[in-house]
Amino acid sequence: MIFANKYHSYLIPIQRKNNGNLTMNHPFDFKIRFADTKSLRQVAFKIRYGVYCTELGWEPENELEMETDVYDDYAFHCLLEHRRTGAFAGCIRLVIPPVNHPNFQLPFEKNCLHSARPEIIDSTTLKRGSFGEISRLAVLASFRRRKKEDHTPFIINNIDPKNFYSEDERRNFPNIAMGLYLAGLSLASMCNHVGLFVMMEPRLNRRLTRFGLPFKQAGDKTDYHGRRAMFYLEKEGFSSHLTEELKDLYIIIHSDLCQQISLSPYTNLVDR
Repeated sequence: MIFANKYHSYLIPIQRKNNGNLTMNHPFDFKIRFADTKSLRQVAFKIRYGVYCTELGWEPENELEMETDVYDDYAFHCLLEHRRTGAFAGCIRLVIPPVNHPNFQLPFEKNCLHSARPEIIDSTTLKRGSFGEISRLAVLASFRRRKKEDHTPFIINNIDPKNFYSEDERRNFPNIAMGLYLAGLSLASMCNHVGLFVMMEPRLNRRLTRFGLPFKQAGDKTDYHGRRAMFYLEKEGFSSHLTEELKDLYIIIHSDLCQQISLSPYTNLVDR
């Protein structure tokens, strides 16, 4: 399966598993949508605008009400959709440095490379196209609680108390951000990446470690929308250490993305 745009193309192996209707029967009330069309990517841009521009004020507002940057042109995007209502709860992207354009940077290379610890992992020695960066994870405020999280685009452990969603559905709200992270990991796995980078707060890394994602801190803390540091996860850690519950969810998301990608013989990412 070839994914291509004007900058690069990748071979993504599709590995099918006999999961039956596992996705439909799983209690997780959300599904991952691979944003393989302009309209779906614009949904992601609008979610990011609502969170990063309107709510948090991290990026300037604009008339289009879409938050975009140069990295979107060489990134894969995913959305999280609430099954019952069809509402999109959040988004994430995996930015991949183009093989044939070594000057095209990842977000952390542009903004935070000065804080890197090359003795832990030196991104400049990695082959372009063999790694990526998860970024722009955003969850709408209606799917998270804002108490004590005034400067956070998503949360891991809290739920939104609004009555629009049933009690059973709200039990799954803490999984929203994790579901998006697992989507990013699934994309990296399908791209056969050797590892991936994330800029995040150390406290978030501690939470992810408890879930079985052994990120290594690969940079000093720096001021980047708060005190954040660069973290790196090797390919071997994408799913092998996940807790039992999250491993099941990862398998579902990975399989679901494989099926969606197999129906998209070609994706032009540069079309907004």
